[in-house]
Amino acid sequence: MYDVVIIGCGPVGALTANLLGTHGVRTLVVERGTAPHQQPRAFSCDDEALRVYQQAGLRQEVAADMYPPDAAEYVNARGRAFATIALDEIDFGLGSRPLHFFDQPRLEASLRVGLARFAHVTLRTGVELVDLEQDDDAVTAVLRDVATGERSRVRARYALGCDGARSATRAAVGIPLVGGSSAEPWLAISGTAAPDAVRVRRPRFVCDWRRPAFVSPGAFGSYRLEFMLRDGESAEEVTRPGTVAELVAPYVDPDRFTVTRAVVYTFHNLVAERWRAGRVLLLGDAAHQMPPFLGQGLCSGLRDAANLTWKLALVLRGRAEPALLDSYELERRPHTEEMAATSVRLGRVFLVRNRFAAFLRDSVLRAAQLVPRVRRFVRHFEFKPLPAHRRGVMAGGVRRGPVGTMFPQPRVVVAGSATPVLLDEVLGSGFAVIGPGVDARAAARWQGPPARFLRVVPPGVTPRRDEVADVDGALAEWFARHRVELAVLRPDRFVYATTAGEALTRSLKAAMSGHPC
Repeated sequence: MYDVVIIGCGPVGALTANLLGTHGVRTLVVERGTAPHQQPRAFSCDDEALRVYQQAGLRQEVAADMYPPDAAEYVNARGRAFATIALDEIDFGLGSRPLHFFDQPRLEASLRVGLARFAHVTLRTGVELVDLEQDDDAVTAVLRDVATGERSRVRARYALGCDGARSATRAAVGIPLVGGSSAEPWLAISGTAAPDAVRVRRPRFVCDWRRPAFVSPGAFGSYRLEFMLRDGESAEEVTRPGTVAELVAPYVDPDRFTVTRAVVYTFHNLVAERWRAGRVLLLGDAAHQMPPFLGQGLCSGLRDAANLTWKLALVLRGRAEPALLDSYELERRPHTEEMAATSVRLGRVFLVRNRFAAFLRDSVLRAAQLVPRVRRFVRHFEFKPLPAHRRGVMAGGVRRGPVGTMFPQPRVVVAGSATPVLLDEVLGSGFAVIGPGVDARAAARWQGPPARFLRVVPPGVTPRRDEVADVDGALAEWFARHRVELAVLRPDRFVYATTAGEALTRSLKAAMSGHPC
């Protein structure tokens, strides 16, 4: 019997399996396809997503295949910019730029190669889920070989549905979706072009009231373009080669642009009514689908994986009660819904379909950015919801101060090396206690799950064992700003607490029982 069976090996399922692999969880991944998806559907990720890949030990592998743009523009129908997001000026403190573009087939291939590191993780392709049954001890997945039709049954203590918007897992446990879908269809075009064939070299939101569009160069000479269909246009009409060439011409030379995908779609704003049914849990598009205007669909699924996998590992090891898993939806749903709401608001700005309203929007936004604070709000992407939990697995169960927020990831130097590394490379895969106030007594008093203890020393000081030197002073600034001497970090690098002692011990015991409040 497996510990976990994962249904679906797209980016979310493969990443989830890699994270469980780092925690030593015996995992089976089943995927209907026989090879990584060859169409570039997902396109972008952010700094939080890269940090999750890093937690799976795959940051370098996936980042090597990504393209970080320096800026993104919002332009009117004449191509005049009325707002710019200066991506090369933004540092949210998580260790990388806030936006990266990637090639989905390459990404999925890297994630599947990562699974080979773990003897306790098995991938079966060409197999689809037919049904799920569960009892008090485990789930039984009824599987069917796509090629032969032969059926088999697999037992696992938990099942994770990472099988996308049409999730068979969600259907098997009878969980409905709540929300709505866009009435406007869009044409998504992907292709490749030589550098000198590219006419628009930055990501651009074309806020043309006649036909809103998004265009951007991507990784490995790829180019993505999306256009809203006009009333009366059909999918057959807009996907004709001549129509595609006409649409892409302002942005890339159509004669030197090789189309790899041209499909019409509508976007959704849907959330599963609940994300857990006993021993079955939903992640990614199986749990939630959102508008594309912030590029957060895949990122939200990766956050799901980072949140759930360490909790599941503790439960499987007997270090926490199954009730701990209820905190997964408790923590992730509010942030997911906030991200979707922000995407909807951004879409309302982007998708103005009236000429006068578009002129008014352009004029107001251009004038508003004459105010320095407003300009900075837009230019530095401050409208993006921050990674933080309102309630859940944290001291007291409710966000207070830095508790419940994501801890920064600056560069640090460790003992025996002068080369700076990102902090998470030192923290390991479990809990961590870090700060200038960490000492042997703090470690001796710890009665929680296995943890790494690290004392922070100032820049220029040579670190000893179990110490890190704060290269840029970012850690010193964080601890000074919050007036604390240490931070207890969860495996997903959210701050659990900022104090130690008996109160922390009681809090951890309550959290592991699934009742953090």
